[in-house]
Amino acid sequence: KKDLVDEEMLELVTMDAEEVIEGTALKGAPIIVTSATTGEGLPDLLAAIDKLLDATTPRRDIGKPRLPIDRVFTMKGFGTVVTGTLIDGKFTTGQEVEILPSGQRTHIRGLQTHKKKADIALPGSRVAVNLAGIATEELQRGLVITTPGWLKPTRSVDARLRTTTDLPQPINHNKTVTFYTGASEVPGRVRLLDQEKLGRGESGWVQILLNEPVAASTGDLFIIRSSEGTLGGGIIVDTQARRHRRFQAGVIESLQNRAKGSPEDILMASVEASEGAEVKILLSKCSLSPEEGKKALEVLVSQNRVLILGSEGPHPLIFSAGGWNRIASEAQKAVQAYHDQFPLRSGMPKEELRSRLKISSQNFGSALCQLASDQLLVEEGTSVRLSSHQVKVTARQQTEIDIFLKSLSEDQFSPSIESLPAADILAMLIDQRRIIKVSDSVFFSASAYDEMVKRVTEHMKSTGKITVAEVRDMFKTSRKYALALMEHLDEQKITRRVGDERVLR
Repeated sequence: KKDLVDEEMLELVTMDAEEVIEGTALKGAPIIVTSATTGEGLPDLLAAIDKLLDATTPRRDIGKPRLPIDRVFTMKGFGTVVTGTLIDGKFTTGQEVEILPSGQRTHIRGLQTHKKKADIALPGSRVAVNLAGIATEELQRGLVITTPGWLKPTRSVDARLRTTTDLPQPINHNKTVTFYTGASEVPGRVRLLDQEKLGRGESGWVQILLNEPVAASTGDLFIIRSSEGTLGGGIIVDTQARRHRRFQAGVIESLQNRAKGSPEDILMASVEASEGAEVKILLSKCSLSPEEGKKALEVLVSQNRVLILGSEGPHPLIFSAGGWNRIASEAQKAVQAYHDQFPLRSGMPKEELRSRLKISSQNFGSALCQLASDQLLVEEGTSVRLSSHQVKVTARQQTEIDIFLKSLSEDQFSPSIESLPAADILAMLIDQRRIIKVSDSVFFSASAYDEMVKRVTEHMKSTGKITVAEVRDMFKTSRKYALALMEHLDEQKITRRVGDERVLR
């Protein structure tokens, strides 16, 4: 009878366990009865665990190790030790590491996994890390140890959120929550991007704004809680999220592409979120291994979905096809507007175009080369123009030009100018190098200026120096013109003043 009762009790316990795990991630898992007192069933349990481990995919190693710190303590004879679960890469003894979000750098003095000393710690393992040169007071739960340079702390993440089935009340836009990821715990607000509110068991796209920075990566899981309890959780799809307007189809589509998980979709979404980023930096920040990132990039390039600028240089840039088309269109519109405003100027200064496009000086050269290669713009010295642009002057303007140039040629080294032409005409003549401005009131024809520079430099090569008086006598001009010329040559780094004399630089 006792055996029969035991079998009935065992069946009831098993049924109870099956009901408990119904609807959870453990549904269908084998149920093995064991006794901690007698040891009965333990061999079967160990065998079942081994079988599961054999069938489990190893934790990924994408060369970007992260260890969220869950404990900090001091060990006598060793110093500061932290523990956590290592993900996404390996740690080795002696390796340089960065502590985020603080940004402190140190190196690993020693490693232990499962209470055994190790030279290498593998992804998925519990690890104790002995850190050199850093006090326990400088560390706390929630910080992340990683390799330097690739992981950037954030205060804004885009994510897919699913609420709990026993949610006390719907989540409204801008709800205050506590955000948990890794071992970090940070207050923040939830912005709903595609829903007015989220009820029990519902899912939606959200942006979580954090009060403090956290070191998280795309693909990390998270939970949000409030004083009412656990509200839900989900997966992070962007850790450097820009502020989004709500209910924008393009934003939601981009987030959905990130969530699909294929390397091409992940990389493409990253490109669209960081148009013009350096290829190397973008790949390092994606949740892809170097090999996955390289292959995904090759696919996107072959499909003409992305464009790489300056591929031969040290810092190639990457744009989505749409992103580059927008920049090209903005560039053409900016240059056309400049032509409309200043029709007598040959082109728009490059620096002004760079400022309009909001591209860094380091990256503007590559962008400009591509615009020229696409025959959208023409580079001419320090300016750019549309290929269709030509400077055209009216008959009245041409008469004004002829009168001014004639006045410069009548006494070329001492030109008497009764009045200057209109500012746009003057700028055009300077731009075309038909005249040279040496001061606000002194202008020479280009031919006169070139002759003066030639003779002055030849004199200095012969004698080693020259004075303003000698320049005045050389060209039978006045001190006004001679002094203006020499001060201009000083500015142009052709000559250098030494007392009352000039010497060649």
